[in-house]
Amino acid sequence: MPWIILGLAGLLEIGWAVGLKYTDGFTKLVPSALTLGAMALSFALLGLALRHLPLGTAYAVWTGIGTIGTVLFGIFVLKESADPLRLLCIAFIVAGIAGLKLTLKG
Repeated sequence: MPWIILGLAGLLEIGWAVGLKYTDGFTKLVPSALTLGAMALSFALLGLALRHLPLGTAYAVWTGIGTIGTVLFGIFVLKESADPLRLLCIAFIVAGIAGLKLTLKG
């Protein structure tokens, strides 16, 4: 269950990271409120996951999910570069997350 909670926290991190782009410096009410709500819920879920997962692993996975999701959003929705080197770097992040998960016992 802590991994599911952490995964949800990571998805919400993607939401608030993407939301920052649409707040226009927190001058737009609805995007700002949604972004702040996603931030709060993401942090709360991360805190719950940390009850059962090591800090370093949980934080790395949380930020990794956010990084990967945000980059993919940028590529597919905002038409940002999908340069092969950029994609290779994302693959390294995925490998790192998988490696951290696999190194935990239990």
